[in-house]
Amino acid sequence: MLTSTQVKAHALKAGADLVGIAAPERFAELPDRYNPMSAFPEAKSVIVLGIRIFRGLYRGVQSGTFYAGLSMMGYASNKWVFQPVTLWKFCSLFEDAGYETAPIPDAFPWSNLDGIDPDEMGQDFIDVNPAFFGKDSRDFSRPVKDDRPAPDIYFQMRLAAYCAGLGEIGDSGVFLTPEYGPRQMFAVVLTDAELDPDPIFPGGLCDHCGKCIQQCPGCAISSSEKITVRIAGREISWNKLDFAKCSVALHGGGEKACNPFMVSEEDKAGFNQQPYTAARNYKFGPIVWSGRQIGAWRGCHMACMAHLEERGVLKNKFKTRFGDCQC
Repeated sequence: MLTSTQVKAHALKAGADLVGIAAPERFAELPDRYNPMSAFPEAKSVIVLGIRIFRGLYRGVQSGTFYAGLSMMGYASNKWVFQPVTLWKFCSLFEDAGYETAPIPDAFPWSNLDGIDPDEMGQDFIDVNPAFFGKDSRDFSRPVKDDRPAPDIYFQMRLAAYCAGLGEIGDSGVFLTPEYGPRQMFAVVLTDAELDPDPIFPGGLCDHCGKCIQQCPGCAISSSEKITVRIAGREISWNKLDFAKCSVALHGGGEKACNPFMVSEEDKAGFNQQPYTAARNYKFGPIVWSGRQIGAWRGCHMACMAHLEERGVLKNKFKTRFGDCQC
């Protein structure tokens, strides 16, 4: 029989920086299409692994001199390399003990989300490629039975992390942990091994300073409207996000964009369109893939991280101050 202590020790050995455990009933109030139990009804535990994003990867964006590092090493490699490798190593413990696991990295297309109202659960799939997926999700898939959601279901990693006691959702909608603030990404493992769950994090990291709102290059975070979700027997809220503006800012545009690759008027037009439809821009396409966090993380990640460090509330301490972005 596996214990929570054994599982957590193995998660860290497998490559995770954070690990938390949630009981399935904490997800019971979510609609079926957002509930991980829809995929594995027999699961008795939901394990959430966090893999940090190195603080130094933000430096090139902060200085305005090197963007590919954060995108490729911090974002893409986390999704498509570090998470799958860590999950592969981690899940072997369960199978060797006779338990089933369903590992889920944050790397799937979630292709059934085109028709979702972004306010329904406070999360739209902002990177969906309209050339691949239709605007109406009913054109993409259908339920196999009347009482089941159509594939693929989507559950938010941040809500899973909340249920596993790893931290809280800040005003920007970005998940914050007491170890790293916003500097991590999450993967999930559903298993039929029954493990002791962790308590819900009590909160207190986000002090509603407004820096994420002020420094968002897309002006995408509302200063007044809230999204509220009921989960784990309680209500949690964050500021409403304009997903269209966030999507543009993520790829280098926005009202307050600081993008050194935006040289000509043609560049400006391309970066400020919805990203995939603008990919015909000769410069825009490669930059999306090699440096997609051109400044969109300036508010919700970097400004937030610097503020949390200045307050001294994070466990991961550094010898040098991070400071403000150069533009």
